[in-house]
Amino acid sequence: MSTAAAPVRSGIVLADLVPASRVRDIALVAGGAVLTGLAAQISVPVPGSPVPVSGQTFAALLVGTALGARRGFASLALYAVAGMAGMPWFAEGASGWSMPSFGYILGMLLAATVVGALARRGADRTVLRTAGSMVLGSVIIYAVGVPYLALATGMSLPAAVSAGLVPFLIGDALKAALAMGALPAAWKLVGRRQG
Repeated sequence: MSTAAAPVRSGIVLADLVPASRVRDIALVAGGAVLTGLAAQISVPVPGSPVPVSGQTFAALLVGTALGARRGFASLALYAVAGMAGMPWFAEGASGWSMPSFGYILGMLLAATVVGALARRGADRTVLRTAGSMVLGSVIIYAVGVPYLALATGMSLPAAVSAGLVPFLIGDALKAALAMGALPAAWKLVGRRQG
């Protein structure tokens, strides 16, 4: 599939298209944290799992991709710190750090940074690259979240995989498909406006 965004400079992310200033960066970081917190409230309990299906993973990957590594990290760090301090904006209105699903939040912090770095290299400009970036981001979230879940609950690793990974794969595929359509389309639109 063609990028159609060739006129847009490489080495930038979508947020870089907004005129640069410290106020812009603060607003983007805070906005990304708020978006993630709001998306986390779209939450459905999963029978047999202490981890709900929520919109926060999609938001975290979208924030990282749109803001880039540095601002994506800052945004998810703000989200995590505010939630640990008592802001009830983790999934299901939770807060704190002692919940079994907190490892996924730590994974989102790392994943947002990685997908943000990849986006700066153009990973969000085509459907296939976006798919690869979203899959990698999801793998990072699970690579941190599932072992944390096992440690926090005393589950074996296979039980944690069954409770904290398997039930979420279809939803993650749908979230990746949404990103695969939205991000390249945004770049295509920007390319048309600049062309």
